[in-house]
Amino acid sequence: MPFAARSLFAPTPGYLNAATLGLPPVPVVSAMQEALLQWQSGQACPVAYGEAVDRARAGYAALVGVPTEQVAVGSQTSVFAGMVAASLPPGAQVVVIAEDFTSIVYPFLVQRDRGITVRQVPRTELAEAVTADTDLVVFSLAQSATGHLADLPAVLAAAQRHGALTFCDVTQAAGWHPLEAARFDLTVCSAYKWLCQLRGTAYLTVRPEVADRLVPVNAGWYAGESVWESVYGPGMVLAQDARRFDVSPAWLSWVGAAAATEALADVPVSEIRDHDVALADGLRERIGQPAQGRPVLTVPDPDGSVARALSQAGATVASRAGSVRLACHLWNDEADVELAAEAIGRARKP
Repeated sequence: MPFAARSLFAPTPGYLNAATLGLPPVPVVSAMQEALLQWQSGQACPVAYGEAVDRARAGYAALVGVPTEQVAVGSQTSVFAGMVAASLPPGAQVVVIAEDFTSIVYPFLVQRDRGITVRQVPRTELAEAVTADTDLVVFSLAQSATGHLADLPAVLAAAQRHGALTFCDVTQAAGWHPLEAARFDLTVCSAYKWLCQLRGTAYLTVRPEVADRLVPVNAGWYAGESVWESVYGPGMVLAQDARRFDVSPAWLSWVGAAAATEALADVPVSEIRDHDVALADGLRERIGQPAQGRPVLTVPDPDGSVARALSQAGATVASRAGSVRLACHLWNDEADVELAAEAIGRARKP
C-alpha cells in the first residue's frame, strides 16, 4: 500500500539521501514562495516571522514530548554544543564517541585550554566508559556515517549510576525515530535532515533541573523575557525558560520550519519509522545484507564504483567513511529500492 505521506512531496525518483539533506514538503515550498514575495513587495513583518518561530518551537516540543518552555531555537548544532561546552566548569570530564559527527565533538575539544578533559571512545564502548569521574556524556543517538543507534538504555543507566549529565544529538533520529527528550538532560537537533526543515533551524531541549548550569553565552535580544523590549540596553532581563538560550533566528528559514512541522504533524513517527525501515531492510535483503531495523544502510565502496553506478542510474546518495550511504524516508517507495538494488548489483559484477 502506498504510504499516504508521500503525497506531501513532489516526485523525487531515486532520492535516497535524507541523512544528508531532507526534502521539503510541498506546503513548505508554497510558504517560502509566499514569504519571498512578501519580502520583495515590502510586506514582510518581523512579528509574523516571530510567530512562525513560535509555531515551529511548539511543533518540535510536541514531537519530542516536552513542554514548549523547555525548547530553545537556534541555527546549528555546533552553536548549542559550544554553549554547553563553554558552561562546563574548569576540570570537568566529558566522554564522547570518537567517530561521532564533529559538530558535537569539536566544541568540547576546543575547551581543553580551560582544563576540560575529553575522552573519545568507540560507540560500542560508550556506556562502559562512563565512570564516577564523568561529568557529561555527549553522543549522537543515530550515527551520521552509518545510522547505527547508540545503546540508549545502557548509556542512560550508566550516566544515572555515576551522576553524569547526558547531552544527546538527535539530528539523525528525530523525524523517523520516536523520541522522548525528557530522558536526557539536554538534546540538540539540526532539523534540515529527517524533519524536512531548512538548514539554519536547530532546537535545544533543556531539562529544567540543569538549566541553571548553562551560561547563555549567545544571548541577544531574542533571548530576552520580552523580545521586543530587549532590543536596546542598558538593562538585561533574560527569559526565565529555555528561550534564554535562543539564538536570533534567520527569519525565512523559520517560515519553512513552521510549515514543515505542521505538514507532518499528523503523520505518526512510528508509521514513518515502519515505512522507512521496511524500505531500507527490503534493499538490504536485495543486496545480501541482514535486516538492521534502521532507515540508513551502507555499502562498502573503496573505489567509488558503487557511487558512480548509483549516480548513473539516477539515484542521489552520499559517500561517507569509505562507503556509500543510502537513507530511505517519506518520499521513497519500492521503485527507489529497485533502482538502487539494480545499480548496486551492476557495480558488483566483475
